[in-house]
Amino acid sequence: MSEPYRKTFTARPEHIDVMGHVNNAVWVQWVQDLATAHWEAVANPDHARAFTWLVIRHEIDYRGNIAEGETATGETWIPGEAQGAKSTRRVDFRNASGKMIVSASTTWAMLDRESGRLARVRPEIIAPFQIRQGD
Repeated sequence: MSEPYRKTFTARPEHIDVMGHVNNAVWVQWVQDLATAHWEAVANPDHARAFTWLVIRHEIDYRGNIAEGETATGETWIPGEAQGAKSTRRVDFRNASGKMIVSASTTWAMLDRESGRLARVRPEIIAPFQIRQGD
């Protein structure tokens, strides 16, 4: 078990939509960027060489937003066990004052890099990314 992984994102001009805040498509990209950074930072090097992850589902709640120049800190973790080749990941973004503004539950499938086929997520692969609710 581990702590959630955190990374801060800053809204640049190209992230801003006609409403003057970060476009929803950018939040989706930041979810993926955060998950990828977590994998690259924490995965066993042998696992990182052997496997890759592809998102198969995003479920996102938008509760607020940020404007150009403002920051949001993303926090991600895996809250439970994998199911076959699939794993659910939580991602929450908070603004500079700590208010939750975007919350996501994403489902990812693990693939064997060599064959391109789905690979069962073994406990030793997922353990470094997990936290249990209430921990």
